[in-house]
Amino acid sequence: MSKRTWMPLCLCLLALAAISCGGGTAPLMSADDCLNEFFDEVFERDVSRSPTRESRLGRKTERQGQWDDYSDAFAAEQVEQVKRDLFRLHQEFDRAELGEVAQLSYDLFEYSAERRIRNAAFRDHFYVVDQFNGQLSGLLTVLLNNHPIDNAADAQAYIARIMGLGDVLEGMAGRLRQRADLGVIAPEFSFPAVIADASAMASGAPIDGGAPNALWADFQEKLSALSPSTIDEAAREELLERAQLALRGAYSEGFSTLLAELRHLAPLAEGNRGVWALPRGVEFYENRISNHTSLDLTADQVHETGLSEVARIQDEMRALQEQVGVPGDLQAFFEFVRTDPNNFYENSDVGRAVFLKEAQAQIDDIYAVVGDWFSTLPEASIEVRRVEPWRENSVSIAFYNSPSQDGSRPGIYYANLADMAQFQKYVFTAITYHESVPGHHFQIALAQEMDGLPMFRRFGGGYGAYVEGWALYGERLAGEMGFYKNPLHDFGRLQNELWRAARLVIDTGIHAKKWTRQHAIDYFRDNTPLSDGDVVTEVERFFVNPGQALSYKIGMNKILELRKRVREHQGEAFDIKAFHDAVIGAGALPLTLLERRVEHRFIEESQ
Repeated sequence: MSKRTWMPLCLCLLALAAISCGGGTAPLMSADDCLNEFFDEVFERDVSRSPTRESRLGRKTERQGQWDDYSDAFAAEQVEQVKRDLFRLHQEFDRAELGEVAQLSYDLFEYSAERRIRNAAFRDHFYVVDQFNGQLSGLLTVLLNNHPIDNAADAQAYIARIMGLGDVLEGMAGRLRQRADLGVIAPEFSFPAVIADASAMASGAPIDGGAPNALWADFQEKLSALSPSTIDEAAREELLERAQLALRGAYSEGFSTLLAELRHLAPLAEGNRGVWALPRGVEFYENRISNHTSLDLTADQVHETGLSEVARIQDEMRALQEQVGVPGDLQAFFEFVRTDPNNFYENSDVGRAVFLKEAQAQIDDIYAVVGDWFSTLPEASIEVRRVEPWRENSVSIAFYNSPSQDGSRPGIYYANLADMAQFQKYVFTAITYHESVPGHHFQIALAQEMDGLPMFRRFGGGYGAYVEGWALYGERLAGEMGFYKNPLHDFGRLQNELWRAARLVIDTGIHAKKWTRQHAIDYFRDNTPLSDGDVVTEVERFFVNPGQALSYKIGMNKILELRKRVREHQGEAFDIKAFHDAVIGAGALPLTLLERRVEHRFIEESQ
């Protein structure tokens, strides 16, 4: 991280003059360069305060054996730092003197800082541990996916992290008590799943006599891959013994403390209610809508949009029903899809292997025609993997992990294959496009590789309506690219879009209109063909992650709206590749800034 002392604001106001940001003998720099140096200094400072983020970026530092500080006190300190950063931005840089790319970076940094400050007022409203957000499994994933062992020092850092998890878990238990004292306790249904997963993570050899614990198996495998020239047998045995002691000791003790607190709180959970029941719950949900959509929308507006979209998509489904030739009303078609044996894989490891092979083939097919639709693609590769069995109960049905900064780790599309009897082929055809290409991988991996952007834009995010909106748009785009030749697979795409439209109705229903869990489940079952298992998982997700489910459809609608506007303006000159480059060519953006970028590029500049 730069050790320079920043010059007064006047130096960086001279965009056309060659100036020095740092004084002394530093090279002369433009205002844009000064701004980017500020951004990169802030990014590196923040990364240095997050050892887990360093690991996810593929960096090895002296903090490799440490965990983040998850305390409320550190979070409060971070918010004060954000305020100081925002003050510096406003005092040291004149937006009007910056170039176009730098102006967008300025606006994005400002938006992000202001949003973090707004969100900090509701830190106590977030559940410390729940059945969906992976607060526990995410910790283990840092070690499993992001902590390589290339030498003895890496192995020692891995062991230090196993030991350090004891303090992390005890801190979680303390925050659980503190939130409960404020009246913030996760819904009743959340506790059995969390307790089951925590118990699974705390078990297995060498802690008990079961199958190897996930961390123990991973540590042994990574250590065994080292050559004798890297580590001799005596050192290897010593490290294995230390890892066992860490798992039996601090790690196991930390989970015991956490599980005791979860079991204490479980009987205190008063039913299953939306966040309207929390202190300042109405304000909290307003904050969540703004945070996840990046638009100024009310719960009623989102709810009505959802109802309208559900009706529209169902009409398209009826047209497909007629094409397929299934008699009866739409509910009959839903039941046909739920029970069609062709819609399911064999519920076995054979079935799982077939899915993984088919998903990889879908990805390969996209790459075969992608040049007609995109001008710029990420260099990072994409792999399809099964969610590890030890965390199947606490993660969603599918998700994407971004590549490492240095390119040593590919993008990963994870599919939760726990129960293939609930795993619909028609739906997952579209989900594969969503999570891999042309969805998340094309957007996220590409952003990371944009050398001309400051680091906070390349590795930023948190703009769910943009990121998830693009991925849902990617599902539709795959059809426009020539896929979904089977009308039932196209129905699966519509089912996914209907699923996201129903989320608008149900999320707002739960948190603003006080719907019960059963009311939400009934609406989902009556209006979508999702399996019963997926319906329950979805509804329970909405309860513990308010507003997040709104981002997909709101973002997709905005991208389609912008595409229509540009197409109407350009007529026959419309170039889909240029449009896609504009949408994903600047990193993740709030929808307001995306709209401004697209309008400026295609409409304002042509007038």
